Amino acid sequence: MGGFQAYLLQRLVASAVTLLGVSAIVFGMIRVLPGDPARTIAGLLATEEDIARIRVELELDQPMAVQYGRFLTRLAHGNLGRSARTSQPVLAELAPRLRATLMLALLAATVATVIGVGAGTLAATRPYSAFDYGLSALTLFGVSMPVYWLGLMLIILFAIYLNWLPAAGADSAGSLILPALTLAAFSVALIARMTRSSMLEVLSQEYVRTARAKGVGETLVVARHALRNALVPILTVVGLQFGALLGGAVLTESVFGWPGMGLLLIDSIFSRDYPMVQGIVLVFSALFILTNLAVDLLYVVIDPRIRYG
Repeated sequence: MGGFQAYLLQRLVASAVTLLGVSAIVFGMIRVLPGDPARTIAGLLATEEDIARIRVELELDQPMAVQYGRFLTRLAHGNLGRSARTSQPVLAELAPRLRATLMLALLAATVATVIGVGAGTLAATRPYSAFDYGLSALTLFGVSMPVYWLGLMLIILFAIYLNWLPAAGADSAGSLILPALTLAAFSVALIARMTRSSMLEVLSQEYVRTARAKGVGETLVVARHALRNALVPILTVVGLQFGALLGGAVLTESVFGWPGMGLLLIDSIFSRDYPMVQGIVLVFSALFILTNLAVDLLYVVIDPRIRYG
Protein backbone atom coordinates (compact mmCIF):
# COMPACT_ATOMS: atom_id res chain seq x y z
CA MET A 1 0.00 0.00 0.00
CA GLY A 2 1.39 3.40 -1.03
CA GLY A 3 1.94 6.31 1.28
CA PHE A 4 -1.16 8.18 0.14
CA GLN A 5 -3.42 5.12 0.45
CA ALA A 6 -2.07 4.38 3.92
CA TYR A 7 -2.63 7.98 4.99
CA LEU A 8 -6.18 7.95 3.62
CA LEU A 9 -7.00 4.69 5.42
CA GLN A 10 -5.54 6.08 8.64
CA ARG A 11 -7.66 9.22 8.38
CA LEU A 12 -10.82 7.23 7.61
CA VAL A 13 -10.28 5.03 10.68
CA ALA A 14 -9.60 8.09 12.83
CA SER A 15 -12.78 9.71 11.47
CA ALA A 16 -14.84 6.65 12.35
CA VAL A 17 -13.43 6.64 15.89
CA THR A 18 -14.18 10.37 16.22
CA LEU A 19 -17.77 9.85 15.11
CA LEU A 20 -18.11 7.01 17.62
CA GLY A 21 -16.88 9.30 20.39
CA VAL A 22 -19.26 12.07 19.31
CA SER A 23 -22.19 9.64 19.32
CA ALA A 24 -21.32 8.48 22.85
CA ILE A 25 -21.05 12.04 24.17
CA VAL A 26 -24.30 13.18 22.59
CA PHE A 27 -26.11 10.00 23.62
CA GLY A 28 -25.04 10.46 27.24
CA MET A 29 -25.54 14.22 27.51
CA ILE A 30 -29.10 14.40 26.24
CA ARG A 31 -30.14 11.56 28.55
CA VAL A 32 -28.86 13.20 31.73
CA LEU A 33 -30.89 16.36 31.14
CA PRO A 34 -33.56 16.96 33.81
CA GLY A 35 -37.15 16.08 33.05
CA ASP A 36 -38.99 13.18 31.52
CA PRO A 37 -38.75 13.25 27.70
CA ALA A 38 -41.68 10.83 27.39
CA ARG A 39 -43.92 13.23 29.33
CA THR A 40 -42.65 16.19 27.27
CA ILE A 41 -43.42 14.43 24.00
CA ALA A 42 -46.80 13.13 25.18
CA GLY A 43 -48.03 16.58 26.25
CA LEU A 44 -49.81 17.91 29.31
CA LEU A 45 -53.07 16.05 28.69
CA ALA A 46 -51.50 12.61 28.16
CA THR A 47 -52.42 9.71 30.40
CA GLU A 48 -49.95 7.59 32.27
CA GLU A 49 -50.57 4.78 29.77
CA ASP A 50 -49.61 7.09 26.88
CA ILE A 51 -46.46 8.18 28.67
CA ALA A 52 -45.49 4.58 29.42
CA ARG A 53 -46.06 3.61 25.78
CA ILE A 54 -43.83 6.44 24.53
CA ARG A 55 -41.17 5.49 27.06
CA VAL A 56 -41.15 1.94 25.69
CA GLU A 57 -41.07 3.17 22.07
CA LEU A 58 -38.02 5.33 22.86
CA GLU A 59 -36.45 2.41 24.77
CA LEU A 60 -36.15 4.65 27.84
CA ASP A 61 -37.21 1.73 30.00
CA GLN A 62 -33.90 0.01 29.19
CA PRO A 63 -30.49 0.65 30.82
CA MET A 64 -28.37 3.27 29.03
CA ALA A 65 -25.80 0.67 27.97
CA VAL A 66 -28.52 -1.35 26.24
CA GLN A 67 -29.94 1.78 24.61
CA TYR A 68 -26.53 2.80 23.28
CA GLY A 69 -25.77 -0.70 22.01
CA ARG A 70 -29.03 -0.80 20.05
CA PHE A 71 -28.34 2.70 18.72
CA LEU A 72 -24.92 1.61 17.42
CA THR A 73 -26.45 -1.48 15.85
CA ARG A 74 -28.98 0.63 13.96
CA LEU A 75 -26.29 3.12 13.02
CA ALA A 76 -24.13 0.35 11.53
CA HIS A 77 -27.05 -0.46 9.21
CA GLY A 78 -27.48 3.19 8.19
CA ASN A 79 -30.54 3.63 10.37
CA LEU A 80 -30.71 6.69 12.64
CA GLY A 81 -34.04 5.63 14.09
CA ARG A 82 -37.41 7.36 13.99
CA SER A 83 -38.32 10.81 15.19
CA ALA A 84 -40.11 10.75 18.53
CA ARG A 85 -42.36 13.63 17.41
CA THR A 86 -43.42 12.51 13.93
CA SER A 87 -42.58 8.78 13.95
CA GLN A 88 -40.92 9.30 10.57
CA PRO A 89 -37.40 7.97 9.80
CA VAL A 90 -34.77 10.49 10.90
CA LEU A 91 -32.92 10.23 7.59
CA ALA A 92 -36.08 11.00 5.63
CA GLU A 93 -36.71 14.15 7.65
CA LEU A 94 -33.06 15.20 7.56
CA ALA A 95 -32.66 14.98 3.76
CA PRO A 96 -34.50 18.21 2.79
CA ARG A 97 -33.13 20.04 5.84
CA LEU A 98 -29.60 18.95 4.95
CA ARG A 99 -29.97 20.31 1.43
CA ALA A 100 -31.14 23.67 2.80
CA THR A 101 -28.28 23.91 5.29
CA LEU A 102 -25.65 22.88 2.72
CA MET A 103 -27.01 25.43 0.26
CA LEU A 104 -26.74 28.17 2.88
CA ALA A 105 -23.29 27.10 4.10
CA LEU A 106 -21.85 26.70 0.59
CA LEU A 107 -23.07 30.13 -0.50
CA ALA A 108 -21.76 31.71 2.70
CA ALA A 109 -18.40 29.93 2.27
CA THR A 110 -18.15 31.10 -1.35
CA VAL A 111 -18.93 34.70 -0.41
CA ALA A 112 -16.49 34.59 2.52
CA THR A 113 -13.69 33.07 0.43
CA VAL A 114 -14.05 35.44 -2.55
CA ILE A 115 -14.33 38.58 -0.45
CA GLY A 116 -11.85 37.50 2.21
CA VAL A 117 -9.10 36.36 -0.18
CA GLY A 118 -9.62 39.37 -2.45
CA ALA A 119 -9.59 41.93 0.36
CA GLY A 120 -6.66 40.27 2.13
CA THR A 121 -4.61 40.17 -1.07
CA LEU A 122 -5.28 43.85 -1.79
CA ALA A 123 -4.34 44.76 1.77
CA ALA A 124 -1.08 42.78 1.52
CA THR A 125 -0.08 44.55 -1.71
CA ARG A 126 -0.80 47.92 -0.04
CA PRO A 127 0.54 47.44 3.50
CA TYR A 128 -0.08 50.20 6.03
CA SER A 129 -2.25 52.13 3.58
CA ALA A 130 -5.70 53.57 4.25
CA PHE A 131 -7.24 50.45 2.69
CA ASP A 132 -5.15 48.21 4.95
CA TYR A 133 -6.14 50.08 8.10
CA GLY A 134 -9.77 50.15 6.99
CA LEU A 135 -9.73 46.40 6.39
CA SER A 136 -8.25 45.82 9.84
CA ALA A 137 -11.08 47.82 11.42
CA LEU A 138 -13.73 45.95 9.41
CA THR A 139 -12.29 42.55 10.26
CA LEU A 140 -12.24 43.46 13.95
CA PHE A 141 -15.89 44.44 13.64
CA GLY A 142 -16.73 41.26 11.75
CA VAL A 143 -15.08 39.00 14.32
CA SER A 144 -16.66 40.80 17.29
CA MET A 145 -20.32 41.22 16.37
CA PRO A 146 -22.84 38.49 17.29
CA VAL A 147 -24.50 36.65 14.42
CA TYR A 148 -28.03 37.20 15.70
CA TRP A 149 -27.45 40.98 16.05
CA LEU A 150 -26.12 41.30 12.52
CA GLY A 151 -29.02 39.24 11.21
CA LEU A 152 -31.57 41.49 12.90
CA MET A 153 -29.84 44.63 11.62
CA LEU A 154 -29.86 43.29 8.06
CA ILE A 155 -33.56 42.42 8.38
CA ILE A 156 -34.37 45.92 9.61
CA LEU A 157 -32.36 47.58 6.81
CA PHE A 158 -33.03 45.42 3.73
CA ALA A 159 -36.38 43.81 4.57
CA ILE A 160 -38.25 46.42 6.60
CA TYR A 161 -36.74 49.80 5.70
CA LEU A 162 -35.72 49.27 2.05
CA ASN A 163 -38.09 46.34 1.35
CA TRP A 164 -35.58 44.80 -1.05
CA LEU A 165 -35.36 41.29 0.36
CA PRO A 166 -37.62 38.93 2.33
CA ALA A 167 -37.11 38.94 6.08
CA ALA A 168 -37.47 35.19 6.62
CA GLY A 169 -38.49 31.90 5.09
CA ALA A 170 -37.37 30.15 1.92
CA ASP A 171 -40.02 31.18 -0.57
CA SER A 172 -37.66 32.66 -3.19
CA ALA A 173 -34.01 32.82 -4.18
CA GLY A 174 -33.77 36.20 -2.47
CA SER A 175 -34.55 34.54 0.85
CA LEU A 176 -31.05 33.07 0.82
CA ILE A 177 -29.16 36.37 0.51
CA LEU A 178 -29.53 37.82 4.01
CA PRO A 179 -28.83 34.54 5.88
CA ALA A 180 -25.78 33.89 3.69
CA LEU A 181 -24.37 37.39 4.27
CA THR A 182 -24.98 37.09 8.00
CA LEU A 183 -23.34 33.69 8.18
CA ALA A 184 -20.38 34.77 6.02
CA ALA A 185 -19.48 37.93 7.99
CA PHE A 186 -17.36 36.24 10.64
CA SER A 187 -15.56 34.03 8.10
CA VAL A 188 -14.83 36.98 5.80
CA ALA A 189 -12.96 38.68 8.63
CA LEU A 190 -10.88 35.61 9.52
CA ILE A 191 -10.05 34.69 5.93
CA ALA A 192 -9.08 38.27 5.08
CA ARG A 193 -6.74 38.51 8.07
CA MET A 194 -5.14 35.15 7.32
CA THR A 195 -4.74 36.03 3.63
CA ARG A 196 -3.09 39.34 4.44
CA SER A 197 -0.68 37.74 6.90
CA SER A 198 0.20 34.86 4.59
CA MET A 199 0.62 37.10 1.54
CA LEU A 200 2.88 39.54 3.38
CA GLU A 201 5.14 36.65 4.33
CA VAL A 202 5.27 35.27 0.78
CA LEU A 203 5.75 38.67 -0.88
CA SER A 204 8.93 39.15 1.15
CA GLN A 205 10.48 35.93 -0.18
CA GLU A 206 13.50 35.94 -2.49
CA TYR A 207 11.77 34.29 -5.45
CA VAL A 208 9.14 37.05 -5.51
CA ARG A 209 11.82 39.72 -5.62
CA THR A 210 13.57 37.74 -8.37
CA ALA A 211 10.37 37.59 -10.44
CA ARG A 212 9.95 41.33 -10.11
CA ALA A 213 13.59 41.92 -11.05
CA LYS A 214 13.04 39.90 -14.24
CA GLY A 215 10.29 42.31 -15.24
CA VAL A 216 7.28 40.09 -14.51
CA GLY A 217 4.13 42.20 -14.14
CA GLU A 218 2.88 42.86 -10.62
CA THR A 219 -0.48 41.19 -11.26
CA LEU A 220 1.25 38.03 -12.46
CA VAL A 221 3.67 38.10 -9.53
CA VAL A 222 0.81 38.35 -7.04
CA ALA A 223 -1.48 35.80 -8.70
CA ARG A 224 0.98 33.13 -9.87
CA HIS A 225 3.95 33.37 -7.50
CA ALA A 226 2.61 34.84 -4.26
CA LEU A 227 -1.03 33.83 -3.92
CA ARG A 228 -0.53 30.22 -4.95
CA ASN A 229 2.23 29.73 -2.39
CA ALA A 230 0.15 31.46 0.28
CA LEU A 231 -2.90 29.25 -0.30
CA VAL A 232 -2.01 26.40 2.09
CA PRO A 233 -2.73 28.29 5.35
CA ILE A 234 -5.63 30.10 3.65
CA LEU A 235 -7.15 26.77 2.59
CA THR A 236 -6.84 25.51 6.16
CA VAL A 237 -8.81 28.47 7.47
CA VAL A 238 -11.43 28.12 4.70
CA GLY A 239 -11.92 24.43 5.51
CA LEU A 240 -12.25 25.07 9.24
CA GLN A 241 -14.62 27.95 8.58
CA PHE A 242 -16.87 25.77 6.45
CA GLY A 243 -17.30 23.47 9.42
CA ALA A 244 -17.91 26.52 11.61
CA LEU A 245 -20.50 27.77 9.11
CA LEU A 246 -22.43 24.52 9.48
CA GLY A 247 -22.49 25.00 13.24
CA GLY A 248 -23.20 28.73 12.97
CA ALA A 249 -26.19 27.96 10.78
CA VAL A 250 -28.08 27.01 13.95
CA LEU A 251 -28.36 30.65 15.08
CA THR A 252 -28.68 32.06 11.58
CA GLU A 253 -31.47 29.70 10.61
CA SER A 254 -33.31 30.59 13.81
CA VAL A 255 -33.12 34.31 13.10
CA PHE A 256 -34.25 34.02 9.49
CA GLY A 257 -36.56 31.00 9.80
CA TRP A 258 -34.46 29.13 7.25
CA PRO A 259 -35.71 25.51 7.09
CA GLY A 260 -32.39 23.79 7.64
CA MET A 261 -30.90 21.38 10.14
CA GLY A 262 -30.05 24.14 12.61
CA LEU A 263 -33.67 25.16 13.06
CA LEU A 264 -34.69 21.50 13.26
CA LEU A 265 -32.02 20.90 15.91
CA ILE A 266 -33.39 23.64 18.16
CA ASP A 267 -36.96 22.38 17.78
CA SER A 268 -35.82 18.81 18.51
CA ILE A 269 -33.90 19.86 21.64
CA PHE A 270 -36.94 21.67 23.07
CA SER A 271 -39.19 18.71 22.32
CA ARG A 272 -36.60 16.20 23.63
CA ASP A 273 -36.62 14.28 20.35
CA TYR A 274 -33.60 12.06 21.14
CA PRO A 275 -33.25 10.26 17.80
CA MET A 276 -33.47 13.49 15.81
CA VAL A 277 -30.91 15.32 17.98
CA GLN A 278 -28.49 12.41 17.70
CA GLY A 279 -28.94 12.21 13.94
CA ILE A 280 -28.41 15.93 13.37
CA VAL A 281 -25.28 16.09 15.52
CA LEU A 282 -23.81 13.03 13.82
CA VAL A 283 -24.47 14.50 10.36
CA PHE A 284 -22.90 17.82 11.39
CA SER A 285 -19.88 15.95 12.76
CA ALA A 286 -19.50 13.79 9.65
CA LEU A 287 -19.63 16.86 7.38
CA PHE A 288 -16.99 18.63 9.47
CA ILE A 289 -14.70 15.59 9.43
CA LEU A 290 -15.12 15.08 5.67
CA THR A 291 -14.37 18.77 5.07
CA ASN A 292 -11.12 18.54 7.01
CA LEU A 293 -10.16 15.38 5.11
CA ALA A 294 -10.88 17.06 1.76
CA VAL A 295 -8.75 20.06 2.77
CA ASP A 296 -5.84 17.79 3.69
CA LEU A 297 -6.05 16.06 0.32
CA LEU A 298 -6.20 19.38 -1.54
CA TYR A 299 -2.84 20.37 -0.08
CA VAL A 300 -1.17 18.04 -2.58
CA VAL A 301 -2.96 19.71 -5.48
CA ILE A 302 -2.01 23.22 -4.37
CA ASP A 303 1.56 22.48 -3.31
CA PRO A 304 3.26 19.56 -5.14
CA ARG A 305 6.05 19.59 -2.56
CA ILE A 306 3.65 18.07 0.00
CA ARG A 307 3.67 14.28 0.03
CA TYR A 308 1.89 11.88 2.36
CA GLY A 309 3.90 8.94 3.58
